Amino acid sequence: MKNRMNLSEVAPEAMEAMIGLEKYLAQSGLDKKLYGLIKTRASQINGCAYCINMHVRDAMKLGETAQRLFLLDAWRETNLYTEKERAVLALTEAMTMITNGHVPDEVYDEAAAHLTEKELAAVIMTVVTINGWNRISITTRSPLD
Repeated sequence: MKNRMNLSEVAPEAMEAMIGLEKYLAQSGLDKKLYGLIKTRASQINGCAYCINMHVRDAMKLGETAQRLFLLDAWRETNLYTEKERAVLALTEAMTMITNGHVPDEVYDEAAAHLTEKELAAVIMTVVTINGWNRISITTRSPLD
C-alpha cells in the first residue's frame, strides 16, 4: 500500500493543532494505561493498522499485558478490565461508532459515575483525538513503522 501524502509536510499547521490536543491530554492527568486502552480500542474499531501498531507498543511499554491487549476487542467477554475501564471502553465505542444511535445516556452516565469531570473531559478528548488520527492515517495510508 502506497502512502498518499505526508500531511505534516503539506499542512504543518493542521498537524500542530492535532499535536496540541495530544499535549493537553499528556497534561490532563488521565491514567496512561487507560489512555492506551482508549486509543487502541478506537483504532481497532476504525481498522487503523498504523495506530493499532503504535498504541499497542506504547501500552506494552507502560506495562499493559499482552493478554489484555489481545482481548481488548472482546472486553465485554472477560473479567480482565476494571469497572472504570469497562465504562470508559463502552463510551469509547459509543463515541467512535456515533452513527449507531449516538451516545446513550446509560453509557455516558456509567462513565461519569467512575470518573471525575476532569477525567471525563480527558476521556472524551482522547476519543475525539484518536478518531481524528485514525482518519488521517487511514486516508493518507500511513505506513507502519
